[in-house]
Amino acid sequence: MDRPIHLRRIKDLREDSDKTQQQIADYIGTSQTMYARYERGATELPLRHLISLCEYYNISADYILGFSNKKVTIELSAKKPKRNIR
Repeated sequence: MDRPIHLRRIKDLREDSDKTQQQIADYIGTSQTMYARYERGATELPLRHLISLCEYYNISADYILGFSNKKVTIELSAKKPKRNIR
């Protein structure tokens, strides 16, 4: 059985950005172990982490969730500055 598209997309986005699970986990505010569980589908990705991933990759949730195949960039709110990642 194929893995759900959102699981493939969060892993592909991370790998395409040459980031480790630890780096993305640090950015979204969770542990590497928990982030690995999100990528495997063992634990459901919380909405707050989906939002953080969209902010980090500067893309819409529609792409991650599989509603669109276009990596549409989003404008970040001026109220919430983008966090840096090592």
